Amino acid sequence: MNEGRQARRATLADVAARARVSRSTASLAFSGAGPVSEETRSRVLAAAAELDYGGPDPRARSLRQGRSGVVGVVFDERLLQAFRDPVNIGTLDGIVEGLGVDSNGILLLTETGATSESVRSAVVDAAVIMGCSPHLGTIIESLRRRGIPVVSIEGDEEDGVVDIGLDNAGAAEELARHLAELGHRRVATVTLATDEKRASGPLTPEAETAITTVVTGERLAGMRRVFPDAEAYACADSFVEGGAAAARVLLDVPADRRPTAIMAQSDLLAVGVLQAADELGIAVPRELSVTGFDGVRIDGLTRHDLTTMVQPVAEKGRAAGETVVALLAGDEVSSRRYPCVFHAGTTTAPPPV
Repeated sequence: MNEGRQARRATLADVAARARVSRSTASLAFSGAGPVSEETRSRVLAAAAELDYGGPDPRARSLRQGRSGVVGVVFDERLLQAFRDPVNIGTLDGIVEGLGVDSNGILLLTETGATSESVRSAVVDAAVIMGCSPHLGTIIESLRRRGIPVVSIEGDEEDGVVDIGLDNAGAAEELARHLAELGHRRVATVTLATDEKRASGPLTPEAETAITTVVTGERLAGMRRVFPDAEAYACADSFVEGGAAAARVLLDVPADRRPTAIMAQSDLLAVGVLQAADELGIAVPRELSVTGFDGVRIDGLTRHDLTTMVQPVAEKGRAAGETVVALLAGDEVSSRRYPCVFHAGTTTAPPPV
């Protein structure tokens, strides 16, 4: 035998022949799903061991069943960036829990372009689109053309898509009213990404009307119910560095023009605002109030107890996973929307006199 030639992988038919049973009996012996005696099962398993046969190819079984057992989870950014956000990690953990033990697992897909090959060709039974995606509509359309059930997290209740969301507008309004009741009138906001370009900079009225990221638009709308003329600065993502860069622009102006409060659309952005205020020698909360959004634990990044809205991260992910299971079972499912809980920390106070 040529040693350079790879040995042929044993098949179920080989095992059946070695055990002197039919192929169907050998298959039942492996699956445990049929009336096979213990003596026969032992003989089949012994033959399999002799031939180094590990069992039926799961890919072939998936083709016969018409299911892969895999659920795609779509991130609209590189995984290296996605996993810097504790909200994504907590949500993903909830999704896995919600899918339960019957799922073979999840496939992480990155959609860094509007029509990337990963979403168009991935072998999945269903897909969950993680929130804060400027490409949401394009991703959904790509999956729809393939007939794949879709669940969005903090997306939009488009026809045929089940959304697991938050009352973002109501939560942002509650934060804004907290600041208004403290006496703040000169308020600015640092937003999440607004569109597919993920541009950073002052948010013009024209750009605001063209926002395609659902979460950004909803949180901005809630804030504007209280502060309709608030200055807004858009960030490319939800990272500390972006929040700090935005805050430097908003705060590095004469004191009489400087905002007395900044509402950040995520806790990570808020930590960046706190860092910039510290660099510029602006005391929080005596000279500047800061609010976040998410209620996530950020160890070592700030000495403050951030005033924020706490969202049910794990519950939201779990609901998405359970919804996927229900959709694949053919059950009727509806979108869900969860409230957030206000947390009064130490980063807000009345404005300076």
